[in-house]
Amino acid sequence: MSDVPAYVLWPYTPSIAGGAVAAIVFFVLTALHTWRLFKNRTWFCIPFVIGGLFEAIGYAARAAAHNDTVSKTPYIIQSILILIAPILFAASVYMILGRLILRTDSASYSIIRAKWVTKMFVTGDILCFFIQSGGAGMLVQADDAAGFKRGENIILGGLILQIMIFMFFVIVASIWHRRLSALPTASAAEIPWKKYIWFLYSASVFITVRNLCRVIEYAMGKVRFQTPVLVYRGKGLTCDRMVICSLTNGHFISTTSCP
Repeated sequence: MSDVPAYVLWPYTPSIAGGAVAAIVFFVLTALHTWRLFKNRTWFCIPFVIGGLFEAIGYAARAAAHNDTVSKTPYIIQSILILIAPILFAASVYMILGRLILRTDSASYSIIRAKWVTKMFVTGDILCFFIQSGGAGMLVQADDAAGFKRGENIILGGLILQIMIFMFFVIVASIWHRRLSALPTASAAEIPWKKYIWFLYSASVFITVRNLCRVIEYAMGKVRFQTPVLVYRGKGLTCDRMVICSLTNGHFISTTSCP
């Protein structure tokens, strides 16, 4: 008799209440972001709005899977959309830093050219996405225990790489922050940039914590995962707080013009 562990889409029963509440919160906050985006014409926030919509649909699909844990459709929808959303959130955070650097006329203080900040870090996020997607595909198609373990390890590696890239981004931001604080530019005096950068740090913390939750999930093993509800709630609460924080963040970026 084969000792290969059977791959199950849901090693637990998704919560209707948890998924519904998360979906509603994300729909409401995304609607508010969309209104502010058109009102202030902050088009560079479009990835953030799309990310919020992806989260809302993803959690709605998770709630819908409560009564049908065998169907692949809701599982695939929530897996893909909730996986992609943080990449879009991060892309908006990257663009905020680049615009702040340009707005304060302090490009010389950044260890990376302002115009390359977004391109470099978004490219890293896309790489992480492909690594995680490849691991997920290998996990589904695995026909032995070694295959399952290999898929889990690839996903885990992609998640850890994503966190490392984001930590490097925070280092880049903090160095620029310290240098500008020591030698403020004339343009920096025109906006409350220190408040803006702390909003950016806050959003960064929430994104990182959310990714850490996923690292814990896959480090324990998806098939062997025994406490999915706790991680599910942790991710949901983390995402909600991150979006709320970034909603406030949306206020300052809408009032920060760039040359």
